[in-house]
Amino acid sequence: MKSTYRKLLFTLFASAFLAASVVAGEFFIKDGDRVVFLGDSITEQKLYTTYIEAYALTRHPDWKLWFRNVGWGGDTSWLRQRAHPDEKQLFAADEASQQKMVEDSVGRGLTRDVLPLKPTVVTIKFGMNDHAYQKFREDIFGAYVRSQTQLAKVLEASGARVAFLTSQPIEDKRPDPDKDVRNQSLRQFSDGLKDVAAKQGATFVDQFDPYMAIMLRERAADPAAFIGGGDAVHPGPAGHTIMAWAILKGLGAPALVSRAAIDGATGKVLAAEGCQVANLKADKETVGFDRSDDALPMPVDPKAEPALKLAPILQDLNRYELQVTGLPTGTFELSIDGEPAGKVSSEELA
Repeated sequence: MKSTYRKLLFTLFASAFLAASVVAGEFFIKDGDRVVFLGDSITEQKLYTTYIEAYALTRHPDWKLWFRNVGWGGDTSWLRQRAHPDEKQLFAADEASQQKMVEDSVGRGLTRDVLPLKPTVVTIKFGMNDHAYQKFREDIFGAYVRSQTQLAKVLEASGARVAFLTSQPIEDKRPDPDKDVRNQSLRQFSDGLKDVAAKQGATFVDQFDPYMAIMLRERAADPAAFIGGGDAVHPGPAGHTIMAWAILKGLGAPALVSRAAIDGATGKVLAAEGCQVANLKADKETVGFDRSDDALPMPVDPKAEPALKLAPILQDLNRYELQVTGLPTGTFELSIDGEPAGKVSSEELA
C-alpha cells in the first residue's frame, strides 16, 4: 500500500527589527544592562557565560545589552589573584581583623577589574578554589562567607544587581560523586552562599544540586559515565551548557520563544505569542502560512549536543511551539521554508 500525506507548509521569518519581543517576565537581565561575569577559571573558560549571553541576545534582539567576562584562573571570593592577601593570616585572623583584610582585598580587586566597567548586573561564581579541594574547613568557610558578603555590599552600593552562582560539583570518575569530601565541602559552601544572598537581598542560583542530580542519575546507569566533558573541575561545552541551563532557570529566563495555534478547519489563527501569522491558507490537503518571530531560540553549541539528552534544556529554555487543530485524521508532511522537516500525525499537531 502506498502512503499518501497531506501537507503542512510554513515559512519562518526571524524579525529582529520588531519592537515587541517575547514577554520578559522576571528575567534577571533587563534591557540596557551592563553585565559582568566575575569568577575563577571556570568563568574564564568563556563557555557558560557565552551561552547565557547568546540566550539574552537571541531572546531579546531589540534590547541594548553589554557583556564582559572578568574570570581569572585560581581566583577566590577574596579576589586573591587581584589583591594577593596573605591567606594564612586571613584564615587565622579574629573577626575584626579578618573583616579589615577582606574589605581591603575585595575593595582593591573590584576597583581594579569590575567597578571601572560600571556594571548594572554582576554574576559571581566562586567556591571551587575557595574550598581548596579538601575536606570542609571552618576557617576557610568563614573567610568565604565574609568575602561574598563584602562583594555584595560593594557592588550593590555601586548600583549593580548581584546574582550569586554556586559552583558546580567536581566530577571525578567515581560512582558516588556525592560522597567525595570535596563535593561535600562545596555543598556546605553553597548552603552558606544561600544565606549570604538572603541577608544581602541578592539573587541566589544553585547549579550544584541540578548538576549533581544528573551526575548521580547517569552514574547509576553507567558507573563510568562522565557528563561534563573537559576535566573534573573544568567541564567542556556539554557541562557548561548544563550549567547555563541551571543558571538561566535560576535567573528567571522565560522558556517560551514563540507559540502559534491554528484551526486548520476554519483557517483561523487562534493564538500567536511572540510571533505573527500571515497568509494563512487551509484546504482539505494543505495548511500553509507565514510565521514571523520576534526572537530566535537560544543556539546550542554543536559540541554540547549531548547535554540535550541529560537535561530538559529545550523544554525549559527553547520552547518553540506550533499547534494545528481541526485537521482530518491522518499523517501530514511538514515543510519549513520549502524544506522537508518530517511527518507528523494530526493528533500530534493538535
